[in-house]
Amino acid sequence: MGIGATAGVAAVGGIALSANASSSKTSSSSSSDTLVFDPDAYTKLTTTITDTAGTDHSVTYHFWKAITYVAKPVDATYQSLNVSVPVEIDGTAVDATNAPILFANSVGGYMPSSVADATGIGGGSASAGPGAGAPSGGTSSSAGPAPSASASNATGATNGTGGALSTNQFLALAAGYVVVEPGARGRTLKNSGGEYYGTAPAAIVDLKAAVRYVRSNKGRIPGNVERIVSAGTSAGGALSSLLGASGDSPIYDTYLKALGAADASDAIFATGAWCPITDLEHADGAYEWNWGANDLSTGKLVDQTVSKALQSQFAEYEAGLKLRGLGGFGPLNARNLDAYMVEQYLEPSATTYLAALSDSARATYLKANTFITWSGGKATFTWTDYLTHVGARKKDAPAFDAFDLSAGENNEFGAGTTLARHFTAYGAKNDSTGLSSKRVASDIPAKLDLMNPMYHLVEKVNPNRSKHWWIRLGTKDSDTSLTVSANLAARLDNLGDDVNHIYYWDEGHGANTDPGDFITWIAQVTGHKAKRGK
Repeated sequence: MGIGATAGVAAVGGIALSANASSSKTSSSSSSDTLVFDPDAYTKLTTTITDTAGTDHSVTYHFWKAITYVAKPVDATYQSLNVSVPVEIDGTAVDATNAPILFANSVGGYMPSSVADATGIGGGSASAGPGAGAPSGGTSSSAGPAPSASASNATGATNGTGGALSTNQFLALAAGYVVVEPGARGRTLKNSGGEYYGTAPAAIVDLKAAVRYVRSNKGRIPGNVERIVSAGTSAGGALSSLLGASGDSPIYDTYLKALGAADASDAIFATGAWCPITDLEHADGAYEWNWGANDLSTGKLVDQTVSKALQSQFAEYEAGLKLRGLGGFGPLNARNLDAYMVEQYLEPSATTYLAALSDSARATYLKANTFITWSGGKATFTWTDYLTHVGARKKDAPAFDAFDLSAGENNEFGAGTTLARHFTAYGAKNDSTGLSSKRVASDIPAKLDLMNPMYHLVEKVNPNRSKHWWIRLGTKDSDTSLTVSANLAARLDNLGDDVNHIYYWDEGHGANTDPGDFITWIAQVTGHKAKRGK
């Protein structure tokens, strides 16, 4: 996608770009008690964006930097957003007054994400933040190793914490859309007293507050606030899914009120989610169902007693969901999920990949991957052979609620000066850090509901959820289970929502191989038709 970097041009997410600020209004935006967007507080910038066909586009846009989106921020460095609005594309004036708004977060690993230092679109960052690591003040009940402040799921397709690159933002701007890039607090942030202030549910509360800010400024902020489309990858994909599923849910009201969030809706129109690592209370079981038979990179299997116990838990959970597969597959359960995954997702994914190759390249690939039968322009294979093809699994067992509290998700459910906590009964029961209690803390169940889109789709079906969904995952992504997004898609489909869900063949964590199609999809579902002058 796109062309390589040339002198003076940086390649970002496969998009070649250069940005040069031109002299214009440069007053900075800041928070105010009224949370009113200042339409004049922008800087005028010009950037060159190369689309997915390799064509360069000169885009002039107005850039609003680091607008604090709550009246009572805990940390404005993270609780701020940037806005980019195209005004001219390839020399032609653009009217983005009613354009869709791409609401793109860069969260990865539930880490802090800030846009405060950005100098233009796509300049947001995700990092450990101040005070990352074990608490320096107070005491911690965590006796295990500190969860890593760096994301193990970061790849060449993601930013440094495993979140999204800026590809979608650049392409959206070049398509004439408004782009909002929100920051959010993350799990490693702590104050001088050693108290963590970015753990669950901080990130989703912040993103909701940012949406409320945008919607409360209807008529002042450019773009159609009724056509907000979220986007995120990995933990950011989970948050994007949660944002879409939980629109206007009252369970967040107390948190939003405490921040002084705008009095407006936080519902969004459509959701884009790449490799969403979500449904955390069932993620360990889902992971073992998917990857339990695969060795670690050391060549050894994980503890099979643990793996089988978690698989059994997942089977019970899957049955309780009472999902029906897409494409008329019928009821889903742990016994037929493998056949469903192969039929609905994996074989079509391989077929699309192979069909796009030249005859010689396809022959070479098939010779190297003899488990695939290619006949009549279609790829077929078994689930077992697919697992062998993927190879080593990324994570140990349990993958998310580690017995030694070392997983990032353990940190995500930390509280006060406690670095990390268990969030599943199985993890707590098998704790290896010497905790006195073998039970999850009393506040954990409610926090799990706050962080899980399935809660808003199964237990408390939310009528204000997004009705349009774009979900993507790589077939070699063993940072999560393939069933997580498949279950999400199935439930949404069963509720009657519009679901566009595919898997990228042979791609790993964070892959986004069809960003141009995503931008086109936004126009289709929002009904947008670009307005350009002469």
